[in-house]
Amino acid sequence: MVSFATVSRNPAGAIKSVNSSRMLASPSPVPILKTSKLNNTATPGRKHSLAEMELSLSPSSSIASDAGDVTPSPKKRARVQFDKDVEMREVSWSGQEKESTGTAEKSAAVVREEVRRAIQRHVSGADSEAYDRIKEIFSVDPRRRDEDGLLSEDVPTHTTLKHHLMGLLSNVASLDRSCNGLVNAVLNSEWLGRDGSYIKLYIRFLGNLAAAQGSYLGSVLKMLANHLGELPKGTGKLPGYAPVHAAEIYSRIHTALRHVMQLIPSGSGTLSPILSMQFPFDTDSAKANIAYTRNLLKVISYAPELQADILALITEKLVKIDVQIQIDMEDIEDEVGEDVLHAVSPEATMFEDEDDDEDDNASVASDESIDAESRRVKILKDNILKLDGMIDSLFEYYAPPFRSGTLDDKENALDLLLSHFQSIILPTYRSRHSQFLLFHFSQSSPILVDRFAATCVQLIFNKMQPGILRQSAAAYLASFVARGAHISGEVVRDVFDLLGTHLNNLRLDYEATCRGPDLRRYGPFYSTAQALLYIFCFRWRDLTTAAVEGDTPEQIDELEPEEIAFPPSVKEVLHQAIHSKLNPLKVCSPAIVSEFARMAQHLNFMYVFSILETNKRLRVSSFRNISAMADPRFSQIERETRAGDDLGYQLDAYFPFDPYQLPRSRRWLENDYVHWQGIPGLDDQDDDDSDSDQDSELEDDLSDVTETDEED
Repeated sequence: MVSFATVSRNPAGAIKSVNSSRMLASPSPVPILKTSKLNNTATPGRKHSLAEMELSLSPSSSIASDAGDVTPSPKKRARVQFDKDVEMREVSWSGQEKESTGTAEKSAAVVREEVRRAIQRHVSGADSEAYDRIKEIFSVDPRRRDEDGLLSEDVPTHTTLKHHLMGLLSNVASLDRSCNGLVNAVLNSEWLGRDGSYIKLYIRFLGNLAAAQGSYLGSVLKMLANHLGELPKGTGKLPGYAPVHAAEIYSRIHTALRHVMQLIPSGSGTLSPILSMQFPFDTDSAKANIAYTRNLLKVISYAPELQADILALITEKLVKIDVQIQIDMEDIEDEVGEDVLHAVSPEATMFEDEDDDEDDNASVASDESIDAESRRVKILKDNILKLDGMIDSLFEYYAPPFRSGTLDDKENALDLLLSHFQSIILPTYRSRHSQFLLFHFSQSSPILVDRFAATCVQLIFNKMQPGILRQSAAAYLASFVARGAHISGEVVRDVFDLLGTHLNNLRLDYEATCRGPDLRRYGPFYSTAQALLYIFCFRWRDLTTAAVEGDTPEQIDELEPEEIAFPPSVKEVLHQAIHSKLNPLKVCSPAIVSEFARMAQHLNFMYVFSILETNKRLRVSSFRNISAMADPRFSQIERETRAGDDLGYQLDAYFPFDPYQLPRSRRWLENDYVHWQGIPGLDDQDDDDSDSDQDSELEDDLSDVTETDEED
């Protein structure tokens, strides 16, 4: 240790000798040092002047060397007397003071002055040695150990760190861009695992820094946002401190973010893109994605102006993962994909504060040895966990206004869902689960049911919208009406009549120039026709005359087929469309067409099997549009006909509210479904008939999307 000075005193209290081993020349003024006791002549309670508190030190004094050269005042200086019992100390460069009885720290006032002088000299370009020492204090790894496994002596003590942070807080106005290195060292330092007093001080520093030096606002917010996802291993575990659990660490992050946002309300404009950039990557773990999603939703509570941006961001990520799951499910064998989906337990998405170090290391090691197929299965499982946990968090976020809010609260929340539906979900093909937020919450009130149905109807009728969006809107509306358990029979009939009128108008527009079925030219007609067939298959009971007169579905099931009748409006619109030159049964999904055919025959509604037989021999000569053919919504089906192989273009059986399969979040939808019921008598006969024909096979195709209903 390099000693500043050793001071001895004579009994009279005067300075006897000064021995200095190192001297510093500095133009800075002498810091104000307080003695442990003033002289006996001091008046108790009286404030002492600067002259009375100055120490009369020679230029060779070690303390003068540390504080800088002292220029004697032209006025009479106060005589300094020392207590006879004053303790002797040595002051070292490491910031430690050795006492005869142990180790002590520099006072906060001394450190504050040292920090001020260090920053001042660095900014002026005079000297950066002291500045670099302060930067090193915050850069040292608090877990560093020496060769013997003991905590390194270079690690600053808690008091040293705290005093230097207080010094920076007092001089935050001087931390301009030239102090970028020091500021980054503080921002990147380990602070989340320290005690409450340090956390409060650190948060005050972040707020004052961002407010006083606007150029650092982005760095502060980025550092905080970086901790909203999965926490690095060891976070919250520092030597000498009690372990801090993940929940408390996230709470500290939100406290800091809230403090900064309160000081700088306009900071939300900077925070929004940072939250987007910091969102975990596709390759990051499910735990990282779920934690980040949950913390983003908490940010809305103190930055409500970011609500729309945050919810849109999460929805975009949801849809992207959702689509990837559907692609991965198709790339592997169907049975394997289903097994993976059902093997994920509801508890798997509940990530608490457990220590996963060993499990993570084991999984990394195993990844190196597994084959490509197993790796795809593992990625699929992780994506299912991501999607399930993230969408479950959104269900929890949206639930309060719909459960206990006013009508305005419900409509405002639904407006957000509808805006994301139109801009993000609807244009995305293969979205399988993200839309169920709308499916669930829009059924919470008849008014909200009408709002969602009206939104879809407007999209279907709007000729300014791209044709593919209008077709998707028809699929969403049909699936919503067919599957929604809280949708009344009256709404079903109203929607069916509305779509039926639209279908008839389209038929009149297209039929005059029609030379045969052509999905490319008459897409809106076929999507509307398929929507009506789908609604009929699931909700035919609500379309009967008996339902109009007030009979319940149970009472209708007890009727004989010849006793079941349908209003003329229902029968005529489908009859005219099916027997038109547009021939929708050739273009609509074969599974849906087949199920409709057998149900219509059993209910004495319509006989269409002769048309199906004719369509088998029909070769479609389509006006093929290369750009339209690239759209995945048009599934290409190779069919054998008498004329040879026919590549016909048909509508995909895409109905977005088919059974929900995610293991944990499905709890929100338990009572929302109309499950597949079949037709009493007809399905019993099919079960007994081992030689079922093509019709029952196609029914199985349609029932594939309802298999989960039976498992529920």
